[in-house]
Amino acid sequence: MKRFLLDELLKWKESSIRKSLILRGARQVGKSYLIREFGKHFDSFVEVNFEKDHNLSQIFDGDLEPQKIIEKISAAKNTAVIPGKTLLFLDEIQAVPRAVTALRYFYELMPQLHVISAGSLLEFVLEKTGMPVGRVSSMYLYPLSFKEFLAASGREMLCDYIDKHDSQNPVSEVFLDQLMTLFGEYMAVGGMPEAVSVWLEHRDLKKVSEIHHNIIDTYRQDFLKYAKNQQIHHVDKVFSAVPRMLGRKFVYSRVDETLKSREIKPALELLEMAQVVHRVSHSSSNGVPLGAECNYSIFKTIFIDVGLAQAILGLSDGEWILDVKNSVVNRGEIVEAFVGTEILAYSDPHRPQKLFYWVREKQNSQAEIDFVIQKQDKVIPVEVKSGTTGNLKSMMQFLKEKPSTPYGIHISPNNFGIHNNINQIPLCAIWKMF
Repeated sequence: MKRFLLDELLKWKESSIRKSLILRGARQVGKSYLIREFGKHFDSFVEVNFEKDHNLSQIFDGDLEPQKIIEKISAAKNTAVIPGKTLLFLDEIQAVPRAVTALRYFYELMPQLHVISAGSLLEFVLEKTGMPVGRVSSMYLYPLSFKEFLAASGREMLCDYIDKHDSQNPVSEVFLDQLMTLFGEYMAVGGMPEAVSVWLEHRDLKKVSEIHHNIIDTYRQDFLKYAKNQQIHHVDKVFSAVPRMLGRKFVYSRVDETLKSREIKPALELLEMAQVVHRVSHSSSNGVPLGAECNYSIFKTIFIDVGLAQAILGLSDGEWILDVKNSVVNRGEIVEAFVGTEILAYSDPHRPQKLFYWVREKQNSQAEIDFVIQKQDKVIPVEVKSGTTGNLKSMMQFLKEKPSTPYGIHISPNNFGIHNNINQIPLCAIWKMF
């Protein structure tokens, strides 16, 4: 299945100012698969997996001079590593921290060699060893977006059709119904590559559910790798609680009334570092950057993937297939989380993304905007409505209070449209926001 980040990797391949690259993202989002597909665009591809090739870690024990390193790798792999023709892939690089350090020397002393790396829980190693600043670049990969799911399903022409429409040019209702049916499939399956692959091959939600629970078990096993013994229980509690609190302000006591916030907070931060959980922070949203007016004590959270979140909650996947319209209405918090994952997937892949929302909690004057995004130098409010009807009082209040905001975006099951200065975008076409 094609990942759209491949286009960015191809640009990196041809760049004259190319640095060693780290592909970052949570476990099992498809980093290694994507890099292997990318490797097909080179004359040769050499992969070193430090978890499988334990002996090759010794290459980085001594001198980190690039020529010596590639000579040893070439001998071990029986394949010549040729600068300008070979893609050298250092997988599971977190297992050898000195290999991370070596990336800077590839840039400084052998810039013509294409070196890319990835790894599970790499963020924890980078926190300790540090990133070779100015010598290494990063790209971020998330689970498949809905548009990638459509492409994987062989619906590229449907994507092209949607790309020709916007708020002033609605799509045919026939195509919108077709899109919503596929949207129901995505909401049942989610965007984890293995789950999508199983669904497209077998069309069996039971098999998909098995994949979901295997991935969840893997994430839980990872707690042992990055949490201290006394933290593992707390991390597990937060892991289970985040899907329960989708769409709501995160309150520590809702995780476990017997635990204190000082115990839960580090556990949440660990899951954020593992990129399993993403924070949606409150911003006053008076201008850009949104983070400049962020109140980090007020936030919501979303899970990495809607399919996994529903598996943790024990929700039936089949309802999305049988009755997508009612499922959208009945699972509004899941729909909101989906929009958050879509915003991440379509954002700039060259920098870590943060999500924001806006809330006013004054008595008798409450208002909330589900997401706030930045487009160029403007703040754009994004309101998610799971039903086909519903007022936009919070949106209107936001636009009234912040006259520099040019327009708002209303996401719902409805067709493209525009009302005053609010653009309406269908749930199944969120990529049109970007």
